[in-house]
Amino acid sequence: MRSQKIGTVAFWSLVVALLTYMTLPTIVVLMTSVNPTEILAFPPQGVSFDWYVKAVTYPDFRIAFKNGLIVTACASTLALIVGSAFAWLIHHYDFRGRGLLEGVLWSPLIIPHFTLGFGFLLLGGAFGVQQGYVMIVLAHMVLVMPFVTRAVHVSLANIDPALARAAANLGASPFQVLTRITLPLVVPGMAGGWLIAAVLSLTEFTASLYVTGSRTQTLPVAMYNYIREYADPTVSAISALLIIATTLIMLVADRTIGLRRVLAIDTH
Repeated sequence: MRSQKIGTVAFWSLVVALLTYMTLPTIVVLMTSVNPTEILAFPPQGVSFDWYVKAVTYPDFRIAFKNGLIVTACASTLALIVGSAFAWLIHHYDFRGRGLLEGVLWSPLIIPHFTLGFGFLLLGGAFGVQQGYVMIVLAHMVLVMPFVTRAVHVSLANIDPALARAAANLGASPFQVLTRITLPLVVPGMAGGWLIAAVLSLTEFTASLYVTGSRTQTLPVAMYNYIREYADPTVSAISALLIIATTLIMLVADRTIGLRRVLAIDTH
């Protein structure tokens, strides 16, 4: 009994330590973003929101944010279309090479992003494709597609097969079963997968560093270029805005879509 209690205390102590380790950098960023001095300092020597004003008005950041929105919208939508098709194929059909296909689809989750970015850079050079939107969108699509495929696959797996059989017995055509039963039940998974893909694409840095140019740089790349020249808290301010926006988006999505079910965290 005593050993069990010690094990429980040790487990929760480890959980608290890990959560503290993961959230501490975020807290530091939030605190340094309001530091009134022109150099990064922790703890802050006061409170000022001037750096937030500079973060949203700095021309390079505004252009990079616009570029990021274009890339995110295109990459997430393409990932949704292609990933949903692969999820449907894997779920409904058993064929030779299915395991290999799944491994290829999940591989971006374990391959370092700088490797993929460098690979796309070499691929673009081989085909004469410049570091423009096409190359960035393709790289981001590959990186975020596993999350869309996973979300859609989970949604398909959670559909009761009896619903489709009942509809067919009542005279519904395969197209009607797809549009009136399957798709409405899969839409939350598709929406959740697209949202996760959009957030990841908007904040992707490592691969983007290889495939973006001076005119197509995304916000993370612009932030990296900024801190190479300046050491003020502007980047902390824009990082804080991204953290807050991402947190709010995920909370709203969880309330409306149910991300726990989409990601198979909670199946009840």
